[in-house]
Amino acid sequence: MTIPGFDPARELHFALQLADVADALTLPKYTNRSFYVDWKANRTEVTEADRECERLISERVLADRPLHGMFGEEHGLVGNADSPWRWIVDPIDGTSNFVRGIPVWATLIALTHVDHGPVAGVVSAPAMGRRWWAARNLGAWADGRKCEVSKVASLAEAQVSVTFAKGWDDLGLTDELVRLQQRAYRARGFGDFWQHMLVAEGAVDLAIDAVGLEPYDLAAVMIVVEEAGGTFTDRKGERTYLHDTAVSSNGLLHGHIAPLGA
Repeated sequence: MTIPGFDPARELHFALQLADVADALTLPKYTNRSFYVDWKANRTEVTEADRECERLISERVLADRPLHGMFGEEHGLVGNADSPWRWIVDPIDGTSNFVRGIPVWATLIALTHVDHGPVAGVVSAPAMGRRWWAARNLGAWADGRKCEVSKVASLAEAQVSVTFAKGWDDLGLTDELVRLQQRAYRARGFGDFWQHMLVAEGAVDLAIDAVGLEPYDLAAVMIVVEEAGGTFTDRKGERTYLHDTAVSSNGLLHGHIAPLGA
């Protein structure tokens, strides 16, 4: 698919530069434990590293892509609100891990188009020493190695990751997810961005995220999974990064979970 005005290599290169800016701020703060913690209204942690990282990224986007908009977790929408092109950023996905010294956190950066969804994305996890990236028709990559999803077609042979949360209880679907795990070869709960990157790499075959997600949790991971040959939908099977649930798989196993509770 060709998108007018979109140069995938150019935009991916810019997204990688934005990730470099983010890593240069977040990793030293994490390593040195040099941050303070505040609490949002929804009782989730936020640090000045989250806010400062997003500010630096937005400054760079506004300077280098003045015709684009940007939406971030901490500061909302900035730039050209009417542009079909919008950068979607989670400065630190996994802030709870960041705060507690668990290295599984990442900066998520995606370029989206109003008609085509995510078209370029980077997931940068500097404390893990890992980075994943993708752009439409350029494939998906992990630390320079091409990503491809697995070819496991049987749930009984599959590795699955499920993120349990109160939202699944509220939907009455926790028992169904437990039964799914029991049918799988092995079940784990890697959580956040990592489970979807493991799907893209072919290490995990099916990943079910928590309930209550936002576009900045999903846009970057969606493009990586899809360019690796996988399938990315909400729990009802709709291809989207705009809903509050997410399921990624190698495609062969997607029918085992989506639709879930539809």
